[in-house]
Amino acid sequence: MNEEANLKPTLGQALIPIIFVIIALSYGIIVWEVDPHIPLLIAGAVAAFVAIVMVGYKWDTIEDGIFKGIMLAMQAIVILMIVGTLIGSWIEGGVVPAMIYYGLQILSPQIFLVAAAIISTIVALFVGSSWSTAGTIGIALLGIGEGLGVPAAMTAGAVVSGAYVGDKMSPLSDTTNLAPGTTGDVNVFDHIRHMLYVTIPAYIISLIIFALLGLQFAGQSMEQGDIVLISETISEHFTINPIMLIPVLFVLVLIGLKVPPIPGLLGGSILGGIFALIFQGAAPADVIGSMHYGYVMDSGVEVVDDLLSEGGLDGMMWTISLIFVALSFGGILERANFLEVILENILKVAKTVGSLSLVTHLTSIFVNLVTADQYLAIVLSARMYRDAFKEMGSHPKNLSRIVESSGTITSPLIPWNTCGAFMYGALGVNPFAYLPYAFFNLIALLLSIIYGFTGFTMEKWEGNEEQTADAD
Repeated sequence: MNEEANLKPTLGQALIPIIFVIIALSYGIIVWEVDPHIPLLIAGAVAAFVAIVMVGYKWDTIEDGIFKGIMLAMQAIVILMIVGTLIGSWIEGGVVPAMIYYGLQILSPQIFLVAAAIISTIVALFVGSSWSTAGTIGIALLGIGEGLGVPAAMTAGAVVSGAYVGDKMSPLSDTTNLAPGTTGDVNVFDHIRHMLYVTIPAYIISLIIFALLGLQFAGQSMEQGDIVLISETISEHFTINPIMLIPVLFVLVLIGLKVPPIPGLLGGSILGGIFALIFQGAAPADVIGSMHYGYVMDSGVEVVDDLLSEGGLDGMMWTISLIFVALSFGGILERANFLEVILENILKVAKTVGSLSLVTHLTSIFVNLVTADQYLAIVLSARMYRDAFKEMGSHPKNLSRIVESSGTITSPLIPWNTCGAFMYGALGVNPFAYLPYAFFNLIALLLSIIYGFTGFTMEKWEGNEEQTADAD
């Protein structure tokens, strides 16, 4: 292993797997219309070939990079599995049907998108997790939206937008703590306050756009008879009353009390199964089957059957396998120093604060694309550029805001990223489909880039001067 300590690919060698994965994914998804799994798997093989044959790494080193890359997402993978069982048990237990039933009575199509974004924001702010928000409230909102005749892509865009607003403003969020922690010289509350300059205008603009989109549904809402049909079908097959909402409150309170998401969601999944036994008269085998394979609705009403045939541990395996292959590829790039070489060359073109800001944004997005992990996008970018920001007199809080506005916020827009894959698994909508409607994520990124070039809200760094004064 020591003989490999100084091994580094040339820039040309480092770019080979990057160019290959771009071509493979683009051609595979757009032209052949295949899933991204195999193109990513082949790209990993190309990266390993370059690292071993052209650079001189041994297979054991590459394998170590693969396993370390996968280990980054083990918590996410377990959460995904539990969310699959939770969806199945919550449908079997009448929890999701009750949320859809009451939502259809309360919400109208024209205000639904705004309401979905605001509800998702409040929940994410409370629990500190965009994932938990999408995996609980988000599921019900997708069902309500479909019942109201709102396209699933729009609803998913509103849920993702709201969830990431709340997540970024919550001191309970892991990435909200990770960004300033990795950058250094910034505490989490200063980071959140600095994020407000991006978050508030982006959120307001997003809500206005959602409100304008909702106007198109004002005159063409679903026929009242259709809503009645959906509601009656649900009430015929499930016991519906406010008690069915207890598992949702239970999970949100647990997470709000800082109970880790795995036991919190697992507790909600088990409680959903108990509700199925007590209130829905389900047999134990049916509950276990729904948690494993997903609930299958067979009411004879197509829209209801489509709404409620979801979930299950098996239903998450497509998403989990995508995470495995994407992180394997990213692990090779990281372990064989491909990313380090590329980032070092990128840094050479940043001569001003504006160009450094742009390069940092692009680096975070690039790392999200090629390593499929938002944590790496935050950590690598913050670690790579923190000294450069200080040397240019730009406060580290600018960097922490940038890596959030580019690394975290763009992660759910990439299908093979752990965040995008999770949203796909939980909401059932491809990130490429809801990307045009994830207005907050897109606008926040754009505003952050503009601030970098204009200098607006980009605070100066006087740390070096203070250190000099102290030394005197």
